[in-house]
Amino acid sequence: MDAGEHGQVFEEERSRLVGLAYRILGSRADAEDAVQDTWLKWRLADTQAVDNPAAWLTATCTRRCIDMLRSAHRKRVDYIGAWLPEPIHTPVGHAAAESHEIAATLTTAFLLMLERLTPKERAAYLLREIFDMDYAAVAEAMELREPAVRKLVSRAKAAVGSDAVRHVAPLERQQELLAAFQAAVAEGATAGLTRLLAEDIRVTADGGGKATAAREPIEGREAVLDFLAGRLHEWWRSYRWVEAAINGQLGFILTDADAPVAAVTFGFDAEGRTSDVFIMRNPDKLAGLTALVRH
Repeated sequence: MDAGEHGQVFEEERSRLVGLAYRILGSRADAEDAVQDTWLKWRLADTQAVDNPAAWLTATCTRRCIDMLRSAHRKRVDYIGAWLPEPIHTPVGHAAAESHEIAATLTTAFLLMLERLTPKERAAYLLREIFDMDYAAVAEAMELREPAVRKLVSRAKAAVGSDAVRHVAPLERQQELLAAFQAAVAEGATAGLTRLLAEDIRVTADGGGKATAAREPIEGREAVLDFLAGRLHEWWRSYRWVEAAINGQLGFILTDADAPVAAVTFGFDAEGRTSDVFIMRNPDKLAGLTALVRH
């Protein structure tokens, strides 16, 4: 394999590797770093001895992500307030069946669910259940025996529970929610939003100690409506609202002087009601959305 083929093989796998790394790490920046580290190792690899380049790259990227996730978990012990995954821009509405399945594994709710798992459980679960690799291939990628991988996946499934957080509401319901949510916050008009919210609706905000955000989740329909039409209405009245596809669903980016100051995504229950509102305020995690809101 010459240098050109070497690079071409990697580029053909890059998008899949980034998707895997982002789901494991919950950070686009960290995912890009993991994939770059994989590329550096691939450049130095004896490719003549590699029978399956895609499997080699998957294994190398997975192991790097597990190491990074262990380090990230240690750092999150000192994280100020709630931690949410970094929001990313994702297309919505093309190739309906495939797009829906992909969207369901990129939502903020799904990524938060994965936080219940250990790094190895998370990697094994994703490789097996989301990327559809057989147990033997997962075992090879993680340098484990197949029975150990089966145990990891089984424990992960038990910890995750049902697929409730993998619901993606129909596009029409998402658009209805966006209009009602903006009316509640921008105008203080909550009538249209009330019927779209689950009784146990929860608002979780991530400021990372770098921006104003509620330190604890706000729970219950009445408390959430009061928060949206009260404090959030006061704080966000001067911001510009930009509708965007974020983490596989429709959401909002709020801007000030063409810079993102907040991103809002949502979670839905099996009946299509809004079960979660996720607000990202940490400027470090909003940087990747800047290009979407610049004129």
